[in-house]
This record gives sequence, structure tokens and C-alpha cells, in this order.
Amino acid sequence: MMQEGTHKDAVGAILFDVAASSQVGHDWFVPDFWRARDALRIQSGGRGGVAIITTPIGECVLRHYRRGGLVARLLGDRYLWLGADSSRPFREFRLLAEIARRGLPGPVVVAARYCRHGIAYTADLITRRIAGARTLAECLAAGQLDGELAGQVGELLARFHRAGVWHADLNAHNVLVTAGGLYLIDFDRGRLRAPRLAWQQANLKRLRRSLIKLGAADESEAMFEQTVWQPLRQHYGQVLNP
Repeated sequence: MMQEGTHKDAVGAILFDVAASSQVGHDWFVPDFWRARDALRIQSGGRGGVAIITTPIGECVLRHYRRGGLVARLLGDRYLWLGADSSRPFREFRLLAEIARRGLPGPVVVAARYCRHGIAYTADLITRRIAGARTLAECLAAGQLDGELAGQVGELLARFHRAGVWHADLNAHNVLVTAGGLYLIDFDRGRLRAPRLAWQQANLKRLRRSLIKLGAADESEAMFEQTVWQPLRQHYGQVLNP
């Protein structure tokens, strides 16, 4: 079971998994620190790309929390300070720890940090890299989203929904496909909820919109329904209500 450790100073605070590493300091959250050691590479995707860092405990993903849309123009990457336990990185850290405790396939969290800026804060998160992974969006673009893969996605989502894990931004970029199985990532603003049909179906509809936006139904909506969405829903239902 994960043991939390905390470093707190005038800059902010770091929450980390003691079993993973007690070496985590503010430098770990600075891309230039890793770049200077030739231990950083940027992959496309998300807001500003994904930073892969080679740390003493292996390859990890460093994510800086960034706002999207019109709010980003006003507030940039800053969030209103409401306390450490309410900060986005600490909440995601603890949700990921609970996801791991329940045996669900999500990112393994290493450390989270906030830095205070008066009434605001900036935030970062480090998780272990999931090796050999492609996003569901990449699989779709490569013409590899078939009924079998769609069924696996349905089973994945049903496992999280049965456990009451709500994903705030369920889209094709946040489902990872590996040779060993599927993962769900990016749980910013996610939380545990009592299982209810309303939010579970809303989650599925969000994923459906994402797939259609990425072109899954461009050739034929009827074909998309038959070859992708129906297998996904069928496997989802079998796992959600065995």
C-alpha cells in the first residue's frame, strides 16, 4: 500500500510515494533540469505535449497543469488557492493511489506538486510512463479500431464505472492501448462517485462524441454503430452488470 510523504517549504509542497522515491524535489518538476541531463523528450499530444523524463526510478511522465479555452487567456496556468487538499495535483495523486489500490489500470503516481503565487497556485504531476502505449485516437487514425478493440474499451470503462470512478474528460486521447492491455489516463478533476446510470451514460456519450469528432463515423455512421459502438456497449454492459 502506498505511503505518502510530503515536502513543504516557502515555494509550495510536494506529495510523493515514499516507496517510489524520497529523492523527489522541486527540480524534478522542471523540464530544464532533465533537459540539461539529456533525460527529457517531448511527445506530441495534450496541451503543450507530454514530457517524458528519465529519472533514477525509470521513465516517467511529467505533466504541468494547463487551462484550456478562454479561461487560459485570463488565468494562464494558475488556479485559485483553496487549500492543499483541494489542489488539483494532490486530489489527482490521491485518486490515482485509490485506483491502484482497487487494481484498476491507471497511471502509477510518483509525485505531485503545487507552487503558491498569492491567492493562486501552479501545479505539476509525475507518473510512471506506460511503455509501448498508443492512444485510442492513434489506433483510430491507423484504421485499427475494430470490434475487438472496441469491446476491450467497453470492458475497461465498465471496470472503472463499477468502482465508482468518474473521469472528467473521457475521450479517445485518454485511453491507452498496449500489448498487455488497456489503460485510462488523465484523471484531473476526476473523483469517486456512487455508481449511477446518469453519469455513467454521460461518460460514454462523451467518448462517443470524441470518436465521431476524430472521424470514426465519417465513412458511414451505420457502420460505426455496427462495428464499433455496439461491440463497445455490449462488452460494457456484460462487465458492468455480470
